[in-house]
Amino acid sequence: MTLQTKIVLRLQFLVRVVRKECQHLGTTDQRLFKSVFSLERATQLEADPDLAERVEAFVSRFGRLQDTVGDKLLPLLLDALGEKTGAAIDNLDRAERLSLIQSADEWMSMRILRNQMIHEYVEDPVVLISALQTGHAFVPGLIAAAEKMIAEIEGRGWL
Repeated sequence: MTLQTKIVLRLQFLVRVVRKECQHLGTTDQRLFKSVFSLERATQLEADPDLAERVEAFVSRFGRLQDTVGDKLLPLLLDALGEKTGAAIDNLDRAERLSLIQSADEWMSMRILRNQMIHEYVEDPVVLISALQTGHAFVPGLIAAAEKMIAEIEGRGWL
């Protein structure tokens, strides 16, 4: 099996994973943000296990998709395209230049937000509200970036 064949097989696997992750994040996003996530809702988390599970699912799915696309799919796609890969910020800059993502800076903001949601949301409901609302605003762009990379892979006949 050639190196290119191995790369294409890995891309195909990651595309399947990313498609599922996009679907799951989209569903959770719609369920969690059916109404505004307010301070009142944030203070209900301990008393409302269903709401707490939706918040946990959103945080987890947002982080997972962001990680899978940014740390796995993107570097492999860049490699398949013959681009030099390196540190995450360098890969993001290349992805922006290739129009695979809208903005490397925005992507880095998503990474920071992911870390904030994972590590800080339990302690402060105001931080939680801000992080969740910001994450909600990032969801369409995150899914669009994933879809753009998948379209590039499809367009090259690798699927």
